[in-house]
Amino acid sequence: MQTIWLGGAEWLAVLRIGLGLWWLESWRHKDKKGWFERGTGIAWASDVAGKHRWPAVRTGFRKIVAPRPKAMAYVVVYAELALGLGLITGFLTPVALVAGLLLNLLYLVLMIHDWAEQGQNAMMALISLVALFAMSWQTWSLDNAIGLFL
Repeated sequence: MQTIWLGGAEWLAVLRIGLGLWWLESWRHKDKKGWFERGTGIAWASDVAGKHRWPAVRTGFRKIVAPRPKAMAYVVVYAELALGLGLITGFLTPVALVAGLLLNLLYLVLMIHDWAEQGQNAMMALISLVALFAMSWQTWSLDNAIGLFL
């Protein structure tokens, strides 16, 4: 493989780190007070799920998320932080990539009607797949430094 400036493994690390920065920005710009104290994030998602065209989404949200809105707010917000930090540092990278892929797919399905969100979630999911199958933790990662996932 020929590349410019960096080698292929380094460019894959750049892609992984960029995805981590994207997750970190998603966490940073959230109104945490709104999510944790007023329940704005889960209330918004509940409204979206309640109007969803797929019954499985409405039922799943009602059974899994709705009974525990405060806990789910913390799960969503801190999952985005953990994904960002894990991908940037390259710590437990395959786990972070699979978890991020699943979270993006959940967001994609929940917001099936919102075309602006679809592009972001589709691209993040694609980057997760490429970074996972190309084993992007081989360079510039704590996983590589401590010998995980060789």
